[in-house]
Amino acid sequence: MGILQSYYQDVYKCPVVELSGFSGRHGLQASIAAYLDFGGATGTCKDGVAETMLALATERGTLKQGMPVVEASSGSFGAALAVSCATTGHPCILVVPSTLPISRRQHLQSLGARIVVCSSGGRKALDRVAADTAARYNGYFTNYFSNDDNPEYHRRVTGPQILKAAGDSIDAVVIGVGSGGTITGVAEYLKAWNSMIRIVAVEPSECAAISGGLPGHHGIAGIGPGFVPENYNPYVVDTVLTVSTADAERAAREVLFFDGVPACTSAGATLAAAVQLMNAGKSRRPLCVFAGRRTYE
Repeated sequence: MGILQSYYQDVYKCPVVELSGFSGRHGLQASIAAYLDFGGATGTCKDGVAETMLALATERGTLKQGMPVVEASSGSFGAALAVSCATTGHPCILVVPSTLPISRRQHLQSLGARIVVCSSGGRKALDRVAADTAARYNGYFTNYFSNDDNPEYHRRVTGPQILKAAGDSIDAVVIGVGSGGTITGVAEYLKAWNSMIRIVAVEPSECAAISGGLPGHHGIAGIGPGFVPENYNPYVVDTVLTVSTADAERAAREVLFFDGVPACTSAGATLAAAVQLMNAGKSRRPLCVFAGRRTYE
């Protein structure tokens, strides 16, 4: 492979694998495929997204050398953004709710982020504080849930790689919805090549905002924010399926045991949804996007 100029070059190269063990366990007619998008420093697809969003903003001139980068995030994107800022020389400021556990704050600080605490945990309040913070420090607000640079990464990277690796061998792509960037970017790219491919959105059954349900607590990190993200494009989504936290966790354990893939719970949710899809006769050969890995020590 030779010597890479940057680790991010490897992060962008995500394999597509057959999950024959998991598929056999569920007696499926064909194997589910999975796009493993979790090779970065924080173990989620957000590593590539964060690096690319900073690069695109730099190209436009909206992010200048040494300028602080601000985001309202205490989850996987916040962690990935902190690492990307550290490697590119930008101070990182993360706005987090006051209910965030101290251990999580300390983890984000250990990655180089400065923490600003917001008394409200609502998305609008967090974004407002983030925008005000960016203005105060002459910084750049990435605005992850609403910035088109998020789905643009998936139009440029995830969608093309799925098409190249799987091509005509799949008839559906199953994606968990968090910020909406992955499903929008992948779907818009793939539909331009094959309008017949089915795009399936997955959300927690306990927090089914996209399906018109009520927001609620769930245990599937990375998806189900409790509202419909601005980056989510419903016009390229054919089916929305819900999966319970218990079913998502069960599927994640099974794919570890039967295929050796360390899937996180949101990846397990896409697997459980793919089984639903196949059992309903709506797909013969789906591909799941695994947006994160779980560490087993």
